[in-house]
Amino acid sequence: MNAGRAPTGRMGRPKQFSEAEALDCAMRVFWEKGFEGTSLDDLTAAMRINRSSLYSTFGDKETLFRRVIERYQAGPMTFIAEALQQPSARQVIEWLLRSTARFLSDAAHPRGCLSLQAGLTCGTGAERTKQTMITWRNHAQTQLVKRMQRAQAEGDLPRDINPKDLARYVMIVENGLAVQAANGAGGAELNRAVELALRSMPV
Repeated sequence: MNAGRAPTGRMGRPKQFSEAEALDCAMRVFWEKGFEGTSLDDLTAAMRINRSSLYSTFGDKETLFRRVIERYQAGPMTFIAEALQQPSARQVIEWLLRSTARFLSDAAHPRGCLSLQAGLTCGTGAERTKQTMITWRNHAQTQLVKRMQRAQAEGDLPRDINPKDLARYVMIVENGLAVQAANGAGGAELNRAVELALRSMPV
């Protein structure tokens, strides 16, 4: 009788790591070193997993990076969605720029913005990753354009202001803050720049 015998087939071993924590570790590496500057050894060391686990759970490096970007959007970048919910065009812009300065001066994460740090350095061998970042940045700008168009339709934005031009200007300021932060500008300096930018806004 075999009723009391343990099954002979091997069951899959449960994962011994948290996917969320592993993604956060990968995010930090990409943030610090950029997409192309990050090696698989860098990732496995930071995530504390072997290559087999990385591939079986997250796919290749490019797929992992896309997972990281999704987590970045749903985590550190949530202030963008919050900004778009503000009741006036002025409040949208002010919320966005002040939140950007606060985010960029947070010592808990690497300097600068992941979308710029990791994406702008991609060469010809990483065109899909570069395009992913361009698409993401363009999406953020498109959402801001739509919010400014709504503000104009509601009479909150003067008719002589082009919503697309205003949204582009705001994004230029935001990207400039990220570059300055990567270059070493601190919170006080970023906030002074935001104050000047807000004075120049047409709303």
